[in-house]
Amino acid sequence: MNRKTLVLPAVLGLFTPVLVACGGSGGGDRASHAITVGTTDSFATTKESPAPLDPAYAYDAGSWNLLRQSLQTLMTLPRGGGEPVPEAAEECGFTDTGNERYACTLRDGLKFAGGEAVTATDVKYSIDRVLGIKAASGVASLLNTVDTVETQGYKKVIFHLKTPDATFPFKLATPVAGIVHPEKYPRDRLRNGFEVDGSGPYTLKAETENGTVTKAVFTKNDTYKGQHTPKNSKIELRPFADAAAMGAALDAGEVDLMTRTMSPEQIKKLSGGADKSIKLVETPGLEIRYLGFNTNAPVVREKAVRQAMAQVVDRGELTSTVYGEGADPLYSLVPATLTGHSSAFFNKYGAPSTEKARGILRKAGVTTPVKLTLHYTTDHYGSTTEKEFEVLKKQLNASGLFEVDIKGTEWVEFRADELDGKYAVYGLGWFPDFPDADNFLAPFLDKGNFLALPYVNSAIRDDLIPQSRREADRLRASDSIEEIQNIVADDVPVLPLWQGRQYVAARDDIQGVEWALDSSSNLQLWELSRGVSD
Repeated sequence: MNRKTLVLPAVLGLFTPVLVACGGSGGGDRASHAITVGTTDSFATTKESPAPLDPAYAYDAGSWNLLRQSLQTLMTLPRGGGEPVPEAAEECGFTDTGNERYACTLRDGLKFAGGEAVTATDVKYSIDRVLGIKAASGVASLLNTVDTVETQGYKKVIFHLKTPDATFPFKLATPVAGIVHPEKYPRDRLRNGFEVDGSGPYTLKAETENGTVTKAVFTKNDTYKGQHTPKNSKIELRPFADAAAMGAALDAGEVDLMTRTMSPEQIKKLSGGADKSIKLVETPGLEIRYLGFNTNAPVVREKAVRQAMAQVVDRGELTSTVYGEGADPLYSLVPATLTGHSSAFFNKYGAPSTEKARGILRKAGVTTPVKLTLHYTTDHYGSTTEKEFEVLKKQLNASGLFEVDIKGTEWVEFRADELDGKYAVYGLGWFPDFPDADNFLAPFLDKGNFLALPYVNSAIRDDLIPQSRREADRLRASDSIEEIQNIVADDVPVLPLWQGRQYVAARDDIQGVEWALDSSSNLQLWELSRGVSD
C-alpha cells in the first residue's frame, strides 16, 4: 500500500470512514502478535497521586484511555459520534419532561472479568463512591447534578438529579461513571496503584518499574457483554518519553501504531510520504489549549491585566510558528466545530494590538511593565509546549507592557501546584469528557471546577449553566452558551489559544486506524485488528 494521509470527515454524528487498507507488511507470525500502540502519556504513582487509575480520582486523557478499555459504563458514545447509546445498559432515558429523573436497565448476564454478576447495586455503589470520596482532582464535579441513586431489583438504576441536566447521558459514558467491583474498591478511600477490576472489553495488567508503567497489556475479556466488539485479542500500550522515541519505535517496527502526541515535524514528514509502509490518518479533534489565571494572585487580580494579555497574544503567529497545520487559532473555550461556539474573544478584542492593550492598562491605572511568570508542564503535552511558551513570552515582552519569564515543571508537581494556587498564570490543555459545549464551560466555571479557579460569576453558575442544561435540543441552548462565552471574554479567567487536530500513524497492516481515536481523543482499542483487506 502506498502510504498517504487520509483525512476523515469532521461532522460529528456523520463520521464516515474513507480509509481502506490494502497490501501491507503483515503475514507470518506477525499476524498472531499483540498489536502494540505507542503513546507519550505517562502513568506513575506518587505521593501526590497514588491512585492514578481509580475512576474516583483519574481525570486526564491518558488515565481515562486506560480505564475506557477495562471499565464498563452504562452509556457510551457510538462509533461515529453523536448521542450516547446504551453500553452496560440495555436501555436508558429520562422518565420525566424536566430532565431530572434518568433510569437505566442493565443488560442480562453482565459479569465482572472475574465472573461475578454486575447488578444495579454495583452501579449505585460506584456512583455514590465517587461522590463520597470527592477527590481533589475534581472529577466528581462531572456528577454534581446527582442527588440520589435508587435501585429497583437487580437490573434497574434510577438517578434523581438536583437540577435538569440534558447532558447527563454523556456523563454516564465517561470513566468517572465506570462500574467497579465493590470488593476491590473501598467505599471511602481511593484504590492505590494500577489495578483495575471491571466488566469492560479488556482486562488490564500494568507492568511497572519504580512506580511507573512501562507497558499496559489489554487482554480480551471473554465475559464482556456490551456495545463494542473487540476485533483483537490483545493490545499492548507502551509509553515513551517523547514523540521522537515513539516515532523511532514505529519506524523500527517495535510498535504498530502511535497516537498522541506526535510532533509537528513527524506529522509533516509522514504527510510527505517518506515511508510507504506507514499511513497517517487525520481525525476530527476537540483538544484545546489555554492559559489559566489564579484571579486571587496580586499580579493578575486586576481584570485589565488579563484583558491586556488577551489583546496582545497573536494566536495566528503562535499556531503557525509552533504547530503548523496541526492547530488552529481559538477565540473561545468552546471549539469551533461544536454547537454554540462563538468567537467571543475575537469579537471583543479583534486583531492583536499593543496600543489597545496599553489603553486598557492605562485606564485601570496599572503600572507597566507587568512582571509575571508563565508556568507550563514539560512532559504532559509533548515537546512543543516549551516552544509555545517561548513564543508567548516573546509576544508579550515585545509589547513593552509585560516582563515575562517562563518556567517548566514535570506534570505531577505542576498539577499539584496549580491546584494549590501556587501559579498566577499557567498553561493547560483540555481533552473533553464528551463532545458538548457544556463540557468546555462547566469544568472551568462551575462550582468544584477541576482547575480550582477562585473566579466566580454568579450569572454563569446560577443561571446560564442551568439554563443550558435544561435543553435536550442543544441548538436551543446556544443563547445561554454564547452568553457564557461573552462573559469569559470580558473577565478572562482563562485565555483560549488554539484548537488541535489529531493524527494517528500506523503500519499498513493495521486496520481500524480511522476509528482508533474519537473526536474527544478517546482511544478505542477494540477497533484495531491486524491483517490485509482488498
